[in-house]
Amino acid sequence: MVDKPSGLSVHRGDDQGSTFALNLTRNAIGQWVYPVHRLDRATSGVLVFALSSEHARTLQESFSSRTVHKNYLALVRGTPPPHGVIDSPMAKREGGPDVESITEYETLFVSDVRLALVEARPRTGRRHQIRRHLRRIDHPIAGDVNYGNGPDNRRSRAELGLYRLALHAQRLSFVHPDTGERVTFDSAVPEDLAGPLRRIGTPVELFGG
Repeated sequence: MVDKPSGLSVHRGDDQGSTFALNLTRNAIGQWVYPVHRLDRATSGVLVFALSSEHARTLQESFSSRTVHKNYLALVRGTPPPHGVIDSPMAKREGGPDVESITEYETLFVSDVRLALVEARPRTGRRHQIRRHLRRIDHPIAGDVNYGNGPDNRRSRAELGLYRLALHAQRLSFVHPDTGERVTFDSAVPEDLAGPLRRIGTPVELFGG
């Protein structure tokens, strides 16, 4: 498991830079690793690589069959309902046909500055799915330059010190391809997001920091 920071791409296909989570991991352990899934460059949190192409294939099939459980924390604008399911189709890739896209969410904390912390659990895995779904219910993620609001994002930078997308992959659970047992990996919220969460009064136990 790799704990990816916000601002680091998973592999070269995400941008034209020279530093990626993939090559950093290979260099750190001195072994070739294989990508299993992806996180947006701006998203932090749990990222899994496989040590063989066979294991990578097995895990990718687990993602496709929806046996992988994913939990994200997102700081959003406004006050969402206590919980809900966003069933709103979207394209897998730009220009493609819309396909089934479903995200469950639960509101964990509502601040007095029109921001709320939600836990999002995507059942499907479309590009920018959580970001797009939360925008579609009028609760965009704070710091989202693609789907958010510019003046609101500037206010978050000035008042909260939030200089990133407020989306963190907190937990990933799947069946291990060797042992057949379910394993779970957790990632503590990094300081560049934990700081703004503390400033709005979020109870520390909600984000593990």
